[in-house]
Amino acid sequence: MTADGAYDLICIGGGSGGIATARRAASHGARCAVVEADRLGGTCVNVGCVPKKVMWNAAHAMEAVQRAPDYGIDVRAGGLDWATLVSRREAYIERLNGIYARNLEKSGVDLIRGEARFVDPHTIEVAGERYRAERFVVATGGVPGRPNIPGGDLGIDSDGFFALRHRPESIAVVGAGYIAVELAGMLHQLGSRVQLVVRREAPLRSFDEIIREAYVESLDGHGPELVNRFTPAGLEAGYGGYTLHAEDGRSLEGLEQVLWAVGRVPNTDGLGLEQAGVALAEDGSVPVDRWQATSVPHIFALGDVTGNAFPLTPVAIAAGRRLADRVWGDREGRHLPYEMIPTVVFTHPPIGTVGLTEAEAREAYGDDVTVHSTRFVPMEFALAPQEAKQRSAMKLVCVGEEQRIVGAHLFGTGVDEMLQGFAVAIRMGARKADFDDTVAIHPTSAEELVTMP
Repeated sequence: MTADGAYDLICIGGGSGGIATARRAASHGARCAVVEADRLGGTCVNVGCVPKKVMWNAAHAMEAVQRAPDYGIDVRAGGLDWATLVSRREAYIERLNGIYARNLEKSGVDLIRGEARFVDPHTIEVAGERYRAERFVVATGGVPGRPNIPGGDLGIDSDGFFALRHRPESIAVVGAGYIAVELAGMLHQLGSRVQLVVRREAPLRSFDEIIREAYVESLDGHGPELVNRFTPAGLEAGYGGYTLHAEDGRSLEGLEQVLWAVGRVPNTDGLGLEQAGVALAEDGSVPVDRWQATSVPHIFALGDVTGNAFPLTPVAIAAGRRLADRVWGDREGRHLPYEMIPTVVFTHPPIGTVGLTEAEAREAYGDDVTVHSTRFVPMEFALAPQEAKQRSAMKLVCVGEEQRIVGAHLFGTGVDEMLQGFAVAIRMGARKADFDDTVAIHPTSAEELVTMP
């Protein structure tokens, strides 16, 4: 800690965004501290991206074992040892927690343990001690929400998924967003009987139509059971398990577990932001401008706490580093444009998307929009029986006579790894002709993007 308890920057929240901001600012010579009461790394490292990808890898390995006979490989698996999987996952996360702590130390960033509360616009209190800073970054993320219905406090949320000490035999996953479909898919592949419960016709409503259609099609025989138009009205526990009731009178009975994946709530309770004069939105999120500044110019916010449309770890990191570069690194004008941000949903198979959906493009550009799409069975399933084949789907959304690509939407095996390179090209303004002029890599699914009619 500094001798006078004063800093150039204090980041409230020891997740990826807060740590990245503090370390970058420190590299420019700023005196920095990070405040965190829990494990370092935030949601992503502890109950989000990282453990999720470990579980997805396990599910993917199980899927590969199940398909091995298609290639004449005789595999005799002894089943899933959930306890071993969880133990090794947690050991991996613990190592990452240590790496984050060591990196803060190497960067000369102080770690203040406890929960921060603003006393005034330039002062916070943590565990009874007060600290002053010229600037603050609020990067406290979000927490899982639950429905306001009878029994809404029962079951588990996405945090609770990572606390499971055994695999539930039957589970209802309630939600229509990416967290719901990811966790439902993993549990299904790992052997649970899963019902994916959505209020409307299908999940992933904010995604392009080709993604929604391809995902729902893939569920038939390959994924969890889709229970649609089911608005939860109550959850009760009994000797036979949980019963989930719908507003229309339907019920799902005999569930060993129910998992709520109905959205996340900005984590601003208890921060005392009102003492600092920071305005909050009705949902508790912290509105910011394009410079990540709140209503108080020297207090910034980034990541999930801002309620932005891209609640992604790399987005928080990118926004924080650009903020530090601008304020302490003399890079005037540097900020994160919240457009053309690629993202992947780890379903089975995965989803990759960047840019505008077709509907968004048509709303913005009208008749100037041209769409190119394809559906195909990837070679991975060439030797599979007909009923086991899964179809991939891809779409390019283009604008104007030059057919500049403003959106790419992919569903299928391997798209999680192939999207990154294509996202670079699209962000740089690639046209459909540029894709057409690129020699295809054969035989791959990726070549479909450069051979699309």
